[in-house]
Amino acid sequence: MNNYLTKSCFFISLIGVITIFNGCSEQAEKNTPTKKSAEVGMPQMPQTEVGTYTINQQEITLQQELPGRTVIALNSEIRPQIGGIIERQLFKEGSTVNKGDVLYKVVSSSYEAAYNEAKASYANVLANVKAAKLKDERYKDLLKIDGVSKQEYEDTNVAYLQALASVEEKKAAMQSAKINLEYTQITSPISGHIGISSVTEGALVTAQQETALATVRSLDPIYVDFTQSSVQMLNLKKLLKQENMKEASATVSLKLEDGSIYENKGEFKLQELAVDEATGSVTLRAQFPNPKNILLPGMYVNIIVNEAINTKAILVPQQGVTFDEKGNATAMIVNKNSEVEKLHIVIDRTINDYWLVKDGFNVGDHLIVEGLNKIRVGAKVKDSDITSNFKFDNPKIN
Repeated sequence: MNNYLTKSCFFISLIGVITIFNGCSEQAEKNTPTKKSAEVGMPQMPQTEVGTYTINQQEITLQQELPGRTVIALNSEIRPQIGGIIERQLFKEGSTVNKGDVLYKVVSSSYEAAYNEAKASYANVLANVKAAKLKDERYKDLLKIDGVSKQEYEDTNVAYLQALASVEEKKAAMQSAKINLEYTQITSPISGHIGISSVTEGALVTAQQETALATVRSLDPIYVDFTQSSVQMLNLKKLLKQENMKEASATVSLKLEDGSIYENKGEFKLQELAVDEATGSVTLRAQFPNPKNILLPGMYVNIIVNEAINTKAILVPQQGVTFDEKGNATAMIVNKNSEVEKLHIVIDRTINDYWLVKDGFNVGDHLIVEGLNKIRVGAKVKDSDITSNFKFDNPKIN
């Protein structure tokens, strides 16, 4: 009897617990809103807006900047070609002279006398030749009628030939005397700026003396000698073999010591065929017009050379590219699902404020350039195209 009461009390208690649990569950279901009601009742968070740059291809000139120095194109040291006393100096030191201008005059009296003597000797032999020719012709006619012996005719003919030879000899002597007389006026072989004179009037000079009387330097045009390492030269040859690459023009530009660009373009002239063993570099030369004498000999400059033309280059703003701890370049784009996606890209070089990208992008990709600090990979974003805000100053190809 006691056991039966005990079991009855246990079952009654268990039924009560189950009833209470079911009641609580029903009440919880009534108080908990469904997923649909939550979506309708709660406001959604707005998507982050980002500025994007649309990836495209364009034709650009790849350039290289190399160090160089200006070199005089024409430099003439003035020396006398005859000896004598300087009678007059006919230029102002530091002035501009033209080709053919008389710079110095040497006392010419002795050279005038020598020329006149040679001239008279030449006139004399001309007269002798005329007489010898007439005698030769007369003896030739007499020989036909046995009026003279053959020996007499031959002697007359030899005398005529000797007179002809003497004419050439005296003519050469007269020309030499005339040249020496002309050398008494020392002229400039080039146009340019003349420096300080090393002699004064009354000084004795000698033919082809070691000390120059003055130096004339021509600054227009002017050369720029610059160097390129053998590695850079090999890389350029490999570059030109790549797809979408073609040769650029030989036109070059010049950056002056103050960072400004020289107003006149230059032209590539030559390249040495040997590598300097000490530096591992090759010397090249360009020529620039210098009408205003802005470029002076010995100036340090940087020359900008057109390497090649990339017909399908991809340029992106630098602010759209970041680098990880290993130095690898990465970029964020907005994919077709309006989600942020991370790309690993390969950088070639910088051009102005842009990166030239070798690999990693597809044409039409939307690179995120604004709002990078407010997004994460996989997040939904609102894409705002600001490509028009970026303008690339493409170097002139010609």
